[in-house]
Amino acid sequence: PTATPARTRAAVRELLRPDRKLAAAGFGTLMVATAVGLLTQPLLGHIVDVVTEHRSPDALTWPVLALAGVAAIQGLTTALGMSLVSRLGETALARLRELFVERALSLPLERLERAGSGDLNARVTRDVSRVADAVRTALPELARSALSIVLTLAALALLDWRFLLAALLAVPVQAHTARWYVRNAVPLYAQERIATGSQQQQLLDTIGGARTVRAYRLQDDHTRRVTERSRAAVELTMRGVRLVLRFYSRLHIAEYVGLAAVLVTGFLLVRSGSASVGTATAAALYFHSLFGPVNTALVLLDDAQSATAGLARLVGVVDEPAPAADEHADGRTTGAGGDPTVTLTGVSHAYVPGRPVLHGVDLKVRPKERVALVGTTGAGKTTLARLVAGLHRPEA
Repeated sequence: PTATPARTRAAVRELLRPDRKLAAAGFGTLMVATAVGLLTQPLLGHIVDVVTEHRSPDALTWPVLALAGVAAIQGLTTALGMSLVSRLGETALARLRELFVERALSLPLERLERAGSGDLNARVTRDVSRVADAVRTALPELARSALSIVLTLAALALLDWRFLLAALLAVPVQAHTARWYVRNAVPLYAQERIATGSQQQQLLDTIGGARTVRAYRLQDDHTRRVTERSRAAVELTMRGVRLVLRFYSRLHIAEYVGLAAVLVTGFLLVRSGSASVGTATAAALYFHSLFGPVNTALVLLDDAQSATAGLARLVGVVDEPAPAADEHADGRTTGAGGDPTVTLTGVSHAYVPGRPVLHGVDLKVRPKERVALVGTTGAGKTTLARLVAGLHRPEA
């Protein structure tokens, strides 16, 4: 099962709800760090004005000291904020792992076998790793980048609203690029997860049943299956690489458009006397400083989409309804003195519809009695034992 996007978002909110204070502290600290860092550009612009106006060299002392203070404060608050946000993500991830393992261990074996151990193995390894990587790197960086973008645009508006309008010319290109990428990446990563699970399932089947494969001389057939499923996984991965490369190229166009617009605006405002060279310099530096957070936020869409696809598969298992305690309790009888008696009447079972493994089996095992099940591989011995143990339900 795979959870819907709405259910996945709801699950994230449920995981984060117990740590709301930690989330507020982390994001609040990052906001302080970002706001302090935005003082760098005006200070550099002031230094430019001091030089262009040929003031005394002593006038450079306080802005340089202020820059050093900004760097120190921003470094400390950023480290603290990133640590708090990382702790928030790791705590939520640990909670998700516990829920996943708890639910996976309670699922009926019949359901697990029908899905395949390779799929569950891919979820508990690759999908968890993708989500963990996103929690450790993408979540803190994305939070910091989002705050930097919002506050930097506000700082541009404070310098002059025309600088903000010039900078916003890059937004349509970036928005279109992000929308195009998400629309193509979400289904692609979902397909890649399925292909990887199918590949692992085939590897587990081939290696786990190696003796049977050799006994029936099926090596060539299994090699072909592994090759086909591996090739399918590789092709989907390469499609993702090509998608990311096109994504980057479009981001470079947006950077060029925005910076050119800010520089032209600065030139016109300085020439008309509406702004100083230092103010125009600060505006250009503000927009240039957006390259990092904007690209980081958009590039992290790649990690976010990959992690979201994995998270949906984890939440899908977590949301699976647990079997009732007495689900397989029916149909059992006891002999004299309360000793268990095993009775099967006309039992038939098939793992795949239309391909029955057992046909109308009658069996009665009385207390203290021992019965040996004899037959070739695939005759249904294990299936019959699983039906007796209540792990599977008979078809008839």
